[in-house]
Amino acid sequence: MPSNLTQKERMLLEDQKKHEEICIQKYQNYSAQVQDPQLKQLLDSYAQQEQEHLNSLNQLLSGQLPKINQQQSGSQHQLSSQQQPGSQQGLQSQPGQGAPANQRDASLLTDLLMTEKYVSGTYDTAIFEMTSSSVRQALNHIQKEEQQHGEGIFNYMNSHGMYNPQ
Repeated sequence: MPSNLTQKERMLLEDQKKHEEICIQKYQNYSAQVQDPQLKQLLDSYAQQEQEHLNSLNQLLSGQLPKINQQQSGSQHQLSSQQQPGSQQGLQSQPGQGAPANQRDASLLTDLLMTEKYVSGTYDTAIFEMTSSSVRQALNHIQKEEQQHGEGIFNYMNSHGMYNPQ
């Protein structure tokens, strides 16, 4: 049960809380700066999920197991996948925005992608350090959503010529 967390487990969960707080700030700040309304919607939905992650971590630290809604993460992932083609069309139909907005968005998204890579890796470490399998499962769920955020960002960048994996 989470109420029996070791000092190391508490420290790792506190670190993850700080990471989630930074993710929330970044998604909210960057959402306000991007030009594409569909990208803004994607970043806003990720900010919401990051808030849910923070809430889950607070529950774990208070000795409670968070209720994980598996269907919600799936619907969020589908939302980001469905937005990609529409986002690309939206950008093509607005050539007046030009390269500066595209370059600014690319820079913001690059930062978010690097952040998601880092945060996912820190969850990996935390998961391996947890003694409770139920806590591991909760963290594994959060990590999977972080990876989905990274995938959504990558797909958006790739479809808009901001990231070339080759």
